[in-house]
Order: sequence, then structure tokens, then C-alpha cells
Amino acid sequence: MATTTRRGSPSTDHGEDSLTTRIGLAVLRIGVALLWIENAGWKKPPDFSALRSYTEDAVEHPVVPPFSWVVEHLVLPNFTFFAWATLLVEASVGAFLLIGLATRLWALIGLGQTLAITMSVMNAPNEWEWSYYLMILAHIAVFATAAGRSFGLDALMRPIWQASDSRLSRLLLRLS
Repeated sequence: MATTTRRGSPSTDHGEDSLTTRIGLAVLRIGVALLWIENAGWKKPPDFSALRSYTEDAVEHPVVPPFSWVVEHLVLPNFTFFAWATLLVEASVGAFLLIGLATRLWALIGLGQTLAITMSVMNAPNEWEWSYYLMILAHIAVFATAAGRSFGLDALMRPIWQASDSRLSRLLLRLS
């Protein structure tokens, strides 16, 4: 797409726009990663007391009743397992998005985790529902743009994966 200069003549210099876009995608990806890393920071073992309180909100302030039933009858009775899984998933989403490796996969996992959080606490007192909508949109943007290809390990590794015929390489190409 050509742009127009001040004098009205078309310009075909896309280098600056492309660099600006790549920097913007990297900033988006890293910003989302840092949100996950910070979010994982308050989930403290061994009792995970703060996380338990938020998990109980899913039952006390239901968003999707079937999800509340699952939380009440499956998650809370097995809370320690689910708390560790939550901590590991959120820390992993943050770490992989931060370095930009298998970014599309981790964007989808982050989207799924965001949906679970949304269904747990969106109706709880003092929650700003738009924060969840914004996280959903951010994960969709990271996925749709393959943001790890902008200053992430996906950009460095894709040529290696493309040169290989292995199943793992083909899989990583799709996930990046």
C-alpha cells in the first residue's frame, strides 16, 4: 500500500511502518506476558488462600451456572491440584509470551485461562468486567498477528523449523 508524501506523490517506503508495526506487536506480546507473570505472583503456595477466595467467587457470584457447578463440585474439593495447575499455566503463559516462543499456542492457552477467570469473578463485587474483555482481545491480537515473529524466538526459530521435515518442526511452525 503506497502512502502519500506532503507534495501528494505516492511513497513506497514501508520500512518504517513495518518496523513500527513489529515494535508494536512485540510491546503488546511482552505487555500481556508481564500481566500474566504479575498475576501468577500472588498465587502463593502452599495454601493459595487468595486464589481460593477468587475461586469461591465463581460459586458465590455465578457468571455461567454450569461453570459454577464444576467449580463447586470438582475444583474446590480438589483445590490444591487446581491451584498448582493454575500457577503453572499462568507462569508458563507469561514466560513463553515474554520470550516469544510458540506464541500462537500460548495465546490460545492465555485466552482459555482468561475465559476461566472471567467466568469465575466477573460478577464478583468491585470487578471491572472490561478488564477481562480487554485481555480476551489482547490474546486474540497476539494469536492473529503471530506476535512472537516480532522480536521473539519464533522469528529466530522459524527458518530452522522450515528447513526440517520432522513432525515437531512442522508442529512448532503452526504454533509460532
